[in-house]
Amino acid sequence: MEPEQFAGASKTSRSLLTPLEQRIGRVVVPRIPPWLETYHLTMLTLVWCALIIFFSYLAARNIRWLWLVSLMIFFQYLTDHFDGKVGKYRGTGLVKWGFYMDHILDYVFLCSILIGYSMILPERSRYHLLLMLAVTAGFMVNAFLAFSATEKFHISFMKFGPTEFRIVLIVVNALLIIYGKRYMIKSLPYITAGCFVGLCVIVYTTQRKIWKSDMEYKRRHSSRKT
Repeated sequence: MEPEQFAGASKTSRSLLTPLEQRIGRVVVPRIPPWLETYHLTMLTLVWCALIIFFSYLAARNIRWLWLVSLMIFFQYLTDHFDGKVGKYRGTGLVKWGFYMDHILDYVFLCSILIGYSMILPERSRYHLLLMLAVTAGFMVNAFLAFSATEKFHISFMKFGPTEFRIVLIVVNALLIIYGKRYMIKSLPYITAGCFVGLCVIVYTTQRKIWKSDMEYKRRHSSRKT
């Protein structure tokens, strides 16, 4: 399959902020410096993740360091959001490499966030953070399996996508700084349970669509034989 025919080259996102991001992208992408290539933007996620863990380590002693964690989350959003758009705009994108690295680094980013929280919250919260990693990684697994079955790659679920996820993280960090750890410790089990319910809904909906597609193919195949 040629790179330009690769189904993963086009993502489908119907999140709340997608229209705004598209308008901003048309203004920002042409102004990104020529020396900053798409693969530079992709690999910068490693820098932001390392700094997220480092600043989280410092935040375990002084919670105000979380402001810099939030700044790294914002930087990661910028480079992750614009890397593919720069490649498409300039016609220099590494389509399959970009797809692979972009999404494996999304997982690295997720892990860095949860590792950071495990440093800040007490030890008894680590079990819930581990469950949170399993559940949130499940959204990624579902997206890639659905892509393999349908050749349509969806990165948003129920109007909630990567951008909204990062906004939630920044808000959570701000609440931690203002109100302390107590409320997050108490709410973490409920947040994990809510994410699990959301994952179950998405998996159920996805398998129904794939089942329907298979059954339609089966009926067409049977009618041709008769």
